[in-house]
Amino acid sequence: MLDCENCGTTVDRADAIRTETMGDLDRDRWQTLCCPDCGARLETVFVGDE
Repeated sequence: MLDCENCGTTVDRADAIRTETMGDLDRDRWQTLCCPDCGARLETVFVGDE
């Protein structure tokens, strides 16, 4: 479970909106999880092969 600091919602990882990362992170290896209620960034997670 992830807590949104922006709106206070508790979000299950499966319900989070997945978006591309910002900056110079490889988008094939990293994704940003965002709150489905307000759209704020919750965390950036590694999804690619090592």
